[in-house]
Amino acid sequence: MEESVVSAPEEGQSVETKIKDLNPQSKRVDVLAKCLDVSEPKDIPGRFGNTRRVAEATLADESGSIVMSLWDDQIGTIAKEDTLAVKNGYVSLVRGHMRLNVGKYGQLSKAEKTLDTTANEPNMSEKEYEQERRQYSGGGGDRGG
Repeated sequence: MEESVVSAPEEGQSVETKIKDLNPQSKRVDVLAKCLDVSEPKDIPGRFGNTRRVAEATLADESGSIVMSLWDDQIGTIAKEDTLAVKNGYVSLVRGHMRLNVGKYGQLSKAEKTLDTTANEPNMSEKEYEQERRQYSGGGGDRGG
């Protein structure tokens, strides 16, 4: 008789995750969720002087909900009531609140499977977290001598 063994994912693999289990350090997560709402896009200044567009979508599965940031080309690709598959997503903090993101190594698509049951609570984006200050290195200063 064969035993099925559940093993830890290999380094670099993404893991199927419920929204309530996401935390500020979550990386390489796969989430199946329904889109509850999509905000109007806003123009924001980019890091290199360019203008970027961002919209926010509220996603929910049966365990809770979270806000996902949609950037530039992702805007307009999803709509309210769509069931979405986020592959290799990650969580970031925006003003101390969690946001689910699909970066350049991730994928956002409409799922073939539909979610009928969703939960608005807990909204994982409502909790405020301490945001670590970014450490800047280099750049001038007296190095002695």
